[in-house]
Amino acid sequence: MVAARITVNGKETPISPAAPHTTALDFLRERGLTGTKEGCAEGECGACSVLVARPGVNKPTDWVAVNACLVPVATLDGQEVITSEGLATAGESGAPAALHPVQEEMAVRGGSQCGYCTPGFICSMASEYYRPDRCAHPDSADGPDTGTGTGTGTGTDTDTDTDTEHGPNGFDLHALSGNLCRCTGYRPIRDAAFAVGAPTANDPLAQRREQSPPEPVCTEYTRDDSTFLRPGTLAEALQLLRERTDAVVVAGSTDWGVEVNIRSRRANCVIAVDRLPELREMRVESDRIEIGAAQTLTEIERRLDGSVPLLAGLFPQFASRLIRNSATLGGNLGTGSPIGDSPPVLLALEASVVLADADGEREVPLCDYFTGYRQSVRRPGELIRAVRIPLPLSPVTAFHKIAKRRFDDISSVAVAFALDIEDGIVRKARIGLGGVAATPIRALATEAALEGKPWAAKTVEAAARVLQAQGTPMDDHRASAGYRSAMLGQSLLKLYAQTTEAVSS
Repeated sequence: MVAARITVNGKETPISPAAPHTTALDFLRERGLTGTKEGCAEGECGACSVLVARPGVNKPTDWVAVNACLVPVATLDGQEVITSEGLATAGESGAPAALHPVQEEMAVRGGSQCGYCTPGFICSMASEYYRPDRCAHPDSADGPDTGTGTGTGTGTDTDTDTDTEHGPNGFDLHALSGNLCRCTGYRPIRDAAFAVGAPTANDPLAQRREQSPPEPVCTEYTRDDSTFLRPGTLAEALQLLRERTDAVVVAGSTDWGVEVNIRSRRANCVIAVDRLPELREMRVESDRIEIGAAQTLTEIERRLDGSVPLLAGLFPQFASRLIRNSATLGGNLGTGSPIGDSPPVLLALEASVVLADADGEREVPLCDYFTGYRQSVRRPGELIRAVRIPLPLSPVTAFHKIAKRRFDDISSVAVAFALDIEDGIVRKARIGLGGVAATPIRALATEAALEGKPWAAKTVEAAARVLQAQGTPMDDHRASAGYRSAMLGQSLLKLYAQTTEAVSS
């Protein structure tokens, strides 16, 4: 087994003697790369963001920004990382390094004050700078965005008076939704983002996109009686899970990283499944869409390209782009959290999960998957291999997330709707709820109150009263039980107001 190593800013360095639980943030700072900062240690502020070379969607390689505070450095064995220090171009004959274009724009437009958060903004901005479909003409500094759009799902409106989240250069501000600044204010940062041009032909990081990313490395890294394992195949992973019943399984590590940092949890054995080929496939068939459990939410978003509107409505509201660059559907379902944003949507889509162990596979409808608070039917030794969404899709859909912040926040209540309305009659209704019970649930009573009835104010008002009584909401620091119940009813009334004209036209 080759010693675990990571390439940082073009230089290869061993991971040893870092402990297996050591984050990429701590690893980098211990080696003098102190531009990477710790702000929150739970993936909410973005001060720690770095770039990682990952398999691309439109190019062989994408430069993806991730939260270094959440990622165990051992998961980066064999991978390439760029920090804010590595973006500048080295000068010749002792001349000072030239600023990267995003660094230059942040400087000249006053995008930095105290500077603590600035390196994280720079890395997130650089990830968007290098997004291949950001500009219509890669060699043009002012080409409009004709790509699929990321975040809002449109990305084609270049008029900043009507689309405040996309610049004339195609820059999607959702790229910065996970970066927080406490002193500068966001206008000059936005100005800098909207001013960057396209990478030049001789930009080494742009050229790097044309080559394949590093292949996943099989890793066995042990130190101080703690082991990090990255198997090469699903079969190997399932066998390890059978043998190591104490193992913690990680993909994007957006949940486990918080446990390590905030609650000081440690594991005797961690098994990484994020690069397993069998968990990274997407298949679109005549009767279903199958999404590999280890694809990141950003990858899913870009590959589906809006073809599942309910998921397209979810993605911009799921945490931040930094989190979506690492988080997976398998991980979000695997934690069993009642406030996860994907379960309500997948419940409304009538999705099922494919569970695999060393003996084979089984398919479980998601409505039967959750059994209690952070509990499920998943047995010891089982992994979520894929999520299946049946086709055809219901034509009337919506995802309503009630939270204190528009982005980068945890839901107080999440509601997903999927309705079939024909000739003014609700033929089928599927409603998924989050944040109102010990598990994500289907609003079965409300579905029954709608099905077979006219899509009319009287029906909706009666069903909204039923929806208010669904679940067992509780009082906590995010919202009161009464508020949560009220929001359930309001969400259905809002859907009716939003869709009545479309349905009747």
